[in-house]
Amino acid sequence: MTNTISIAQFGLGPIGLESLKLAAAKPWANIVGAVDIDPAKIGKDLGDLTGDKNLKGRLVFRSVEDLTAHAKPRVVLHTTVSKFPAAFPQLETLARAGISVVSSCEELLFPQLLNLDLAAKLDTICRDHGARIIGTGVNPGFVMDVLPVCLTGVSRDVRSIKVQRVVNAATRRAPLQKKIGSGLPPEEFRRLFKEGRAGHAGLKESLALIAHCMNWKITDLVETGDAVIADHDIRTQFLEVKKGQTCGLHQYAEAKVNGKVCLTLDIKMYLDAPNPHDAIQIEGEPSLNVVVNGGVAGDHATVAALANTARRILNAPPGLLLMSDLSLPCWS
Repeated sequence: MTNTISIAQFGLGPIGLESLKLAAAKPWANIVGAVDIDPAKIGKDLGDLTGDKNLKGRLVFRSVEDLTAHAKPRVVLHTTVSKFPAAFPQLETLARAGISVVSSCEELLFPQLLNLDLAAKLDTICRDHGARIIGTGVNPGFVMDVLPVCLTGVSRDVRSIKVQRVVNAATRRAPLQKKIGSGLPPEEFRRLFKEGRAGHAGLKESLALIAHCMNWKITDLVETGDAVIADHDIRTQFLEVKKGQTCGLHQYAEAKVNGKVCLTLDIKMYLDAPNPHDAIQIEGEPSLNVVVNGGVAGDHATVAALANTARRILNAPPGLLLMSDLSLPCWS
């Protein structure tokens, strides 16, 4: 791997813009451009869009083909959609061009869970064209999956793993506040959750990644979600929620191993949530109870996870990869 890596950004929403700026600050990264479908951004200078002088002269292109005609990146930071099938056409184009991808697509953390055939197809394309693709972030991608797995590295035996995450969503970006149903009538949120159009994406994938690393064959995988209802009027930087409206969600997933519930993931993400934290309980030898007071800052941590994975992915063999296929996550 060369000392300098050519990097491009795919998707210029809030997370994409911040990922681009962080990558531009890395001494090992050479930003060559970005891709976005927004007509208002196509052709614009990234320095003007981000306010970062280090990105002056780098442009936004309407397609991967237009980008690669200008300059071919080795790695693309991909921040567009949450669902793997929706991301597949974008990822396929990049893989066929031999470009490796670090994506925030939540279902890409463990795409085999819901889309086994599509995952196998993308893996074959990656191997045929020398590309690597991985899904990561803070959650999924670290707090509720990779971190618990790392903690078991000192275990003689593991019988069960429970992870709880409480997030004060008032500190998060506008799209996330809307995604968790803020301002909706509770029944409307429940309907959208059942349709897969609201809620936290990737919880089942986090559970599946842990099970994969533990070599556990899981059954009876269950996921539930409900609205958290505001008990007072709430105003954030982006929106207002009245008492009685949805201000966030409580989502839960569990799975059994040999007939016993051995994996439990519980996330509460709502506006003005008190005592935000991340807690991991491992029942085994030794048993562990680890709490991150304040929790891991979601948006900033997601951006860092993308940038910090960009170098490590090139050390892995081509293919559709899991976080457990790479070296230990670390700041770089």
